[in-house]
Amino acid sequence: MTVPVRRPHPAVLAAVAAAVLALAGCGGGGGHEGKDAGSTPGGSSGDGGGASAPDGPPAPKGSGAPLPSVQPVQVRPLVGRWVGNGPAKDYFVFRANGTASWMVQGRALWTGQVIPEGKGRYRFSWEGTDPRQASYWGVTLKPGGKSLEFGGNNQTYTKAAR
Repeated sequence: MTVPVRRPHPAVLAAVAAAVLALAGCGGGGGHEGKDAGSTPGGSSGDGGGASAPDGPPAPKGSGAPLPSVQPVQVRPLVGRWVGNGPAKDYFVFRANGTASWMVQGRALWTGQVIPEGKGRYRFSWEGTDPRQASYWGVTLKPGGKSLEFGGNNQTYTKAAR
């Protein structure tokens, strides 16, 4: 018998991620000026992420567009592990097929697909869909390609050596 999996509401997932970082001493490095910090891109992670989040009402399905097909060449600059500079010791793992995970202490805070926007910007899938909008829920490569900034917490992540 399979047990249905309830996915956390997007606001719950965002609150848990913020709480984990805050408890670990990561203040986020600033606000979300000019960004709609009060909204989420439309659901929760593509694969369930946020394993430690309490159950909440499920996000409405269909609130985003279907995921686009991502080619390995589009995400090549991201492929690998990117380590945060804060005490939370969180990190991202990006794969050549376009999937990714945001991890802390061995737990996934988010798992889904990276969606290229161009100019070194990538937004993240949400609830298995494309939010179709630029948001703080994504990363931007910094010049030189050795670090990136995650808009969710305005923190810098450095590419780990292979």
